Amino acid sequence: MKISYNWIKQFLKIDWPTEQTSELLTDLGLEVEGLDTYQSIKGGLQGVVVGEVLTCEQHTNADKLKVTTVNIGTGDPVQIVCGAPNVAAGQKVPVATIGTTLYTNEGEAWTIKKGKIRGEESHGMICAEDELGLGTSHDGIMVLAEDTVVGTPCADLFKIENDYVFEIGLTPNRADAMSHFGVARDLKAGLQHKDINLELITPSVSSFHVDSRILKIDVDVANKELAPRYCGVTISGVKVAESPDWIKHRLKAIGLSPINNIVDITNYVLHELGQPLHAFDANKISGNKIEVKTLEKGTKFTTLDGIERELHEDDLMICDTEKPLCIAGVFGGLDSGVTQGTTNIFLESAFFNPVSVRKTAKRHALNTDASFRFERGIDPNITEYALKRAALLIQDIAGGEITSDVSDAYPNKIEDFQVHLTFDKVTKLIGQEIPKETIKSILSSLEIKVNNVTETGLGLTIPAFRNDVQREADVIEEILRVYGYNNIVTTTKLNASISNASKFEDYKLQNVIGNQLVSQGFYEIMANSLTNPNYISLSEQLKEEHNVTMLNPLSKDLSVLRQSLLFSGLEAISYNINRRQNNIKFFEFGKTYHNYNGNREEPKHLTLLITGNKTEENWFSASERSSFFYLKGTVESILDRLGISRYRATTVKSDLFSEGIQYSQGKTVLVDFGIVKSKIAKHFDISQEVLFANFNWDNIIEVAKRNKIKFTPIPKYPEVRRDFALLLDNNVTFDDINTIARQTEKKLLKKVNLFDVYQGKNLPNGKKSYAVSFTFLDENKTLTDKVIDKIMSKLQSNFENKLGAELR
Repeated sequence: MKISYNWIKQFLKIDWPTEQTSELLTDLGLEVEGLDTYQSIKGGLQGVVVGEVLTCEQHTNADKLKVTTVNIGTGDPVQIVCGAPNVAAGQKVPVATIGTTLYTNEGEAWTIKKGKIRGEESHGMICAEDELGLGTSHDGIMVLAEDTVVGTPCADLFKIENDYVFEIGLTPNRADAMSHFGVARDLKAGLQHKDINLELITPSVSSFHVDSRILKIDVDVANKELAPRYCGVTISGVKVAESPDWIKHRLKAIGLSPINNIVDITNYVLHELGQPLHAFDANKISGNKIEVKTLEKGTKFTTLDGIERELHEDDLMICDTEKPLCIAGVFGGLDSGVTQGTTNIFLESAFFNPVSVRKTAKRHALNTDASFRFERGIDPNITEYALKRAALLIQDIAGGEITSDVSDAYPNKIEDFQVHLTFDKVTKLIGQEIPKETIKSILSSLEIKVNNVTETGLGLTIPAFRNDVQREADVIEEILRVYGYNNIVTTTKLNASISNASKFEDYKLQNVIGNQLVSQGFYEIMANSLTNPNYISLSEQLKEEHNVTMLNPLSKDLSVLRQSLLFSGLEAISYNINRRQNNIKFFEFGKTYHNYNGNREEPKHLTLLITGNKTEENWFSASERSSFFYLKGTVESILDRLGISRYRATTVKSDLFSEGIQYSQGKTVLVDFGIVKSKIAKHFDISQEVLFANFNWDNIIEVAKRNKIKFTPIPKYPEVRRDFALLLDNNVTFDDINTIARQTEKKLLKKVNLFDVYQGKNLPNGKKSYAVSFTFLDENKTLTDKVIDKIMSKLQSNFENKLGAELR
């Protein structure tokens, strides 16, 4: 945001150096990110002086050139060759001396040098209006008044406007400082704390009065929630023309191009007071009535930039009885604005709902000075004052009469905020005791009213223009920024407490697993928690009513909080594949967000995403695609690292997977993993197989806490392994085999492993072959073949009876 120092001085009679003012503004929270200079004429006419033409003779070698001698007040006259047809002896003229830098209309610099023109020396240049930047005429040189003193710097003669412009990095919460008046108000508070008491000068509107009531335009606000306050007045008989120099200089200094006096005044008041205004051509308002309402979805409307836009049903519009005129708080219409032929205007000043304006501006990709302020919340109490200020400026500059009373639709007054401040809380948060009188003085300088004072605290009324100060902590922040962060003493002694943190703290487990995954070739990603609401259509398990919706979204694609980490992960995979990175291993720690009947839940997750080859291509081994079993091994390695060894595997019940497994303990789900449905992957333009694992991290932590690590010596006696090749129906899973085996032998059976699967040739239809190994161990003695054979016989019998298995 650009702030003119000269403009600030209209509110505060401050004579501080710009650097010192910049430091104070930064200390107050209005960080000055840059400081530029502005000159109404670039170069400031430095080196240009008043000269008197003493002689003027025809150039001997050029018909269109004259050789002059000019007195520039430095002693001997100088010879200057001039091509202007109107140059003559006796004239007072502006002369650019040797070394002077002038600028073209495009801003290119050129320096006056001593030279020869057709054989005659020239020691300067007699200038035309456009060469000095004082006008557009190039018909001849500029002739000054006869009584102008020779040698006078032209910078003094033409009253060059020199200004400094602060570039302030305004934070979104400081809506109160979105104007020169707001910045001056803050600066006054900062100066007062330094015992420099300056009056804050506000423009007077006491001379505002209604001249006649010949042009009344009624106002009907249909949606009072979206337009809590709406003011308007008519001005008749105005003359649209160029603005005076002082307004043009103010606007140019902050980077705005002047348009005409009416539009420039609305822009001037916008940046002066922070209140957006809009001027309508009153003759174009049908039915002499303004209606503030929403229109049907799809209604066509052409804005000032000439673009036809389709309106949303929530867009607030300013309309007459027949048509829309303006997108409220955002952008005007092409056919209702002020033109050179406008004579009567309807001037609007309003307070629009910030959320509504922001949504509309984002929907239509419009970012205007007005929407910038309405989105953040302007002062609802200066709406009428700003209207009168602009109306008086219009009368003064463009003429005309006030031809209606001020319409002010303000049914529900926006009240100031009430906050109780305790002195102990101030000391606790700041870390240093600030005298009570200093606190009250600071609050008073910020226009925060102290209603009552007790030994323990203050009862305060916060003005409505400070919509970011609604809590005790906010008030303390206001005190601290004016008091000065640099004034808080830092102690030389540092105290610290040693915390007895559990090894199962969330961040510790995250570091352990994160380091493990990185060592396995994974990269951590951190996706945006905001996502596209249309993603819920990709899964029947995700419900629209469970969405947590943003009240003020950045865009439609970022309007809800995510219910799943899968889709943001697929966005990252698609982004990388499109850049020829096809072998991907990602992991992410993050939350999902759900609204269950008004109850908000934020479970934490760890997700894995794998696609492409396990390793990069190399000369000594063939590339191998990442498979479901590679993902399974990675999942189990994570559980093993956390000491979670006992869990039940079941088929995952999620339509996100084409096939998958769920690990759980009792009713506690630990992780779902499997192959992402190709339909979902293709939605993100991913054609290769994607593997996905979703750990319920909150459950993982709780289960990990319950597991006690037991250390046992290496067994003295050897393990015994036996294998079965089982012919099974296709619907039989390894989990069925594992469950029956462990029920059959609970003491000696230590491990069951599936090491080969075969389907196809030489097998009956609907059958498959599983090669399963069984590992046995007795920690007290060596197992004999007799014992092992007996167990294997039981296993075979149970497999045959319960699963219909056959030994191959």
